[in-house]
Amino acid sequence: MLCYVALYGQQKTVTGTVTEKERGTPLAGVTVKSTTASTVTDVNGKFSLTANVNSNITFSYVGMQPFTYLVKAGNEPALIALEYQSGNLDEVVVTGYQSQKKADLTGAVSVVKMTDIKDIPQGNATKALQGRVPGVYITTNGSPEGGATVRIRGIGTLNNNDPLYVIDGVPTTRGLEEINQADIESLQVLKDASSATIYGSRAANGVIIVTTKRGKKGISRIDVNASSSLQYYNSKLKVLNTQQHGEAYFKASVNDGTDPNNNQIYQFDWNKDFNNPVLNKIILPEFIDGAKTMKPADTRWFDEIGQTSLLQNYNVSVSNGGEKGNSFLSVGYYDNKGIVKETHTRKATIRLNTDYNFFNGRLKIGENLNVSFINDRLIDVNSVLFTALVQNPIVPVYTVTGGWGGPAAGMTDRQNPVRLIMDNKQNQSYFGRITGNVFADLTVIPGLHLKTTYGVDYDGLYERTLRKSYVSGFLVDPSNLAANSQNFDGNLIWQNTLTYDLNLKKHQINVLAGQESIHYMNQNFFGSRQGYALEDINYAYLDAGSSNILNGGNGGAYSLLSFFGKVNYTFDNKYLASVTVRRDGSSRFGANNRYGTFPSATVAWRLSQEDFIKKIPAISDLKLRYGYGRTGNQTIGNYATNSLYAAIYGTDPTFTADRGTAYDITGAGTGTLPSGFVKIQEGNNSLKWEGTRESNFGIDFGLFNQKLSGSVDYFIKKTSDILITPGYLAVIGEGGTTTFNGASMQNKGIEALLTYDGQINKDLNFTVSGNIATFRNKVTYIPSEVITAYPGNGTTQTIIGHSINSIYGYVADGLFTSQDQVNNSAAQPGKGIGRIRYKDLNGDGVIDNKDMDYISNGNPNFTYGLNVNLSYKNFDLALFFQGVQGIKVYNSYKNYTDFTSIWPGTNWGTRTLNAWSPTNTGSTIPALTLVDRNNEARTSTYYLENGSYMKLRNAQVGYNLKDALRKIKVQRARIYVQANNLFTVKSKSFTATDPENPSGAYPIPTITSIGLDLSF
Repeated sequence: MLCYVALYGQQKTVTGTVTEKERGTPLAGVTVKSTTASTVTDVNGKFSLTANVNSNITFSYVGMQPFTYLVKAGNEPALIALEYQSGNLDEVVVTGYQSQKKADLTGAVSVVKMTDIKDIPQGNATKALQGRVPGVYITTNGSPEGGATVRIRGIGTLNNNDPLYVIDGVPTTRGLEEINQADIESLQVLKDASSATIYGSRAANGVIIVTTKRGKKGISRIDVNASSSLQYYNSKLKVLNTQQHGEAYFKASVNDGTDPNNNQIYQFDWNKDFNNPVLNKIILPEFIDGAKTMKPADTRWFDEIGQTSLLQNYNVSVSNGGEKGNSFLSVGYYDNKGIVKETHTRKATIRLNTDYNFFNGRLKIGENLNVSFINDRLIDVNSVLFTALVQNPIVPVYTVTGGWGGPAAGMTDRQNPVRLIMDNKQNQSYFGRITGNVFADLTVIPGLHLKTTYGVDYDGLYERTLRKSYVSGFLVDPSNLAANSQNFDGNLIWQNTLTYDLNLKKHQINVLAGQESIHYMNQNFFGSRQGYALEDINYAYLDAGSSNILNGGNGGAYSLLSFFGKVNYTFDNKYLASVTVRRDGSSRFGANNRYGTFPSATVAWRLSQEDFIKKIPAISDLKLRYGYGRTGNQTIGNYATNSLYAAIYGTDPTFTADRGTAYDITGAGTGTLPSGFVKIQEGNNSLKWEGTRESNFGIDFGLFNQKLSGSVDYFIKKTSDILITPGYLAVIGEGGTTTFNGASMQNKGIEALLTYDGQINKDLNFTVSGNIATFRNKVTYIPSEVITAYPGNGTTQTIIGHSINSIYGYVADGLFTSQDQVNNSAAQPGKGIGRIRYKDLNGDGVIDNKDMDYISNGNPNFTYGLNVNLSYKNFDLALFFQGVQGIKVYNSYKNYTDFTSIWPGTNWGTRTLNAWSPTNTGSTIPALTLVDRNNEARTSTYYLENGSYMKLRNAQVGYNLKDALRKIKVQRARIYVQANNLFTVKSKSFTATDPENPSGAYPIPTITSIGLDLSF
């Protein structure tokens, strides 16, 4: 006992370093306390203090879990790694021209944890958000270009539904694919109108706020991130080979009672008994074309166009912070060779963020600058994928002389997909974008800040293409054409804000007043020529062309002028309120309706600060929220209020009437034709702002010292005076196009988020986070003049009361399997055994358009995401699942996979081999035929399939190498392997390859990666 007391009373000096566990970076300002002394860590995270042996030292830092360290008799320096606290209420969130603590939020704001997505090799941070934020629905494809469609809380308008992005204070609608994902420090989503109203006219579809990294005081660091990935094309449709195509054709012809040898390519050795047909042999010709250049092949077109490809991503950043200023410089390179051959995107980015302090910190001057350059190959991937599906397998890739194979007699005029790739791989686009701002922030008096910011967001796109002449089967085009185009657009943004923070005992008041002006402009031009002697992109400049000289260009501009204000009030950290007003003026509207006012108000009650809740130890946070706000939309043409006229010197009359206004009125027969003008738009000076009103009810909660935390939100969102530009009746004549305020729409839904942060022992920690969201959309009003432009019959069945995504069609009722069923069913032209039977919904005994109904609302029942993170000593594991449930998707592939009659001259899917027949009566696939007498291509429930799915979006295993590399003094070293889109769980009834991509866009690859993160 005496020995223990003596040992306990022994004092020693304890030294060590405190770092952030996730990134391994030093933490300055951490409070370190022993029983005898206290101190804070310096700029390098280092500390030194005295303590008793066998006593505890505590480490605490705002927003991080406290840590307790047992002092032992040894002399080893202490290495302390602090973790972020799940459900951290002191986390600072950017909410629009200002920031707030998470605990003080009163609107529906979601915060994305960037460490969860920073290593995902998508080339676009938006893609990596898929399934991680409740209420944010993202659709995408596997294109190397990295585009994505984002919908926040459903479809809110008949116009553009894209959200507003604010990158370091610069507003844009271009998305995040053009900035470096590794540069993003924080990302917040403002989902409801009360939180987004501060951005006014552009915030009706939600706001995504991005803040990029900056240098931090006292930290100097070099970060290096590198990863290399392989991408696999695992979602190829199963189509017929040459032998199978012949078998399917034979069955279809025999079912029709026609001689299958009435075929220009296939010949069949069979018993010629239509009642009991027996196929002995399929006979192929020596050549499939009359010119005898194409021998029969067995081409697997999807294999010919697809590949396993390489994706590389490299980032280097240097950050430095001191008393007088901070700087952050990064360079990134992204190289994605897609899984469709010759598709290729290269992206280089440079970012420089700096800020400097003057006059003892009263004045801060800085800038944020991002420069991006993107090079893309211009290959028509949609055409390549479609022709790979429908081109006949008997067609060879090349002729016997090395030319291009192509369709022969009896086939449809579909191109050779390999030719589409190889003849266009020289065509490229070059895109450059500069985004950034400079700012000055002056502390006028303590608590009063005046800030002015001037921003720019400019981009330019240059494309140069060469269309080559070709002979591909019976498809021949002897001409060639070179074209150049250039587009230039951008914004100039000037913002001025004044903020004042006032603390009076229990009262906390924050006031914001601001002004913003935005000027947008766009210019583009194009030029083309034909008649090139050499079909080489290095030769085919415009001057080398000899015929059909064509050029043109146009441009436009608009401006916004805005004034806004916001007051945040907190009493005793219990009762919170916020009021916002923004007034926007747009040059797109006439003088009478140029300005719109967008107010909002929110209130919140932090019950967890009440004494009667504090008595419940399990509750660490409980807050009720309500918000109401109005946002706007001005997405119309720049000159929609004006009637427009144009001189049109000629149009291609191949598919439409020639609308040219030029005429040789003097009969000169030479020279420039004089031209008149034609009306192309009817002006509407009464146009006004589209408006969205939204109410949001929310609850935030935390239990067991924030180990379990979450939120639930319910919203009602109503949009009125929707700006629409519908088609018009031909009797109106030319120039009938006009824009007006007409439609109304409603969305309502629920979103929930739940996170649990647990620790099994000192070495094993885990976090599980799940979210779920659902919404219901309906159109509440459409003007009668344009209601026929939307699904429905325009009279008894209209889109009003239905989702804007609704599908209108026939109800398929299985197949006719007996003659009695055929005889006793409603009159249906083309009906017969093995054909689709349609329901007689109105009971009049006739199948016609009166039997159509709304067969799908086009929206999922709910979407969800599940994120699991585990760490054990130096190992970490991350799993992320994302899913969509209860959606009916329209599988248009069935036109090709299930029928030989709808596209008889193309290839078909392997499903046709399992079509209904007298010996295969259990099949749900219609009997094969060469003629679509039953009009089975009509929109019907036959094409609707369960599009529900769950995907393992990301699985990653990492190992911390810092201890192994201690000798080279790295701050952080981690190696990881990961896989994306590893597997998909889908409905057995879904017959295509990927329910996420039912319309045949660029296939989504499976990706495997290895990467390394280093910090010095």
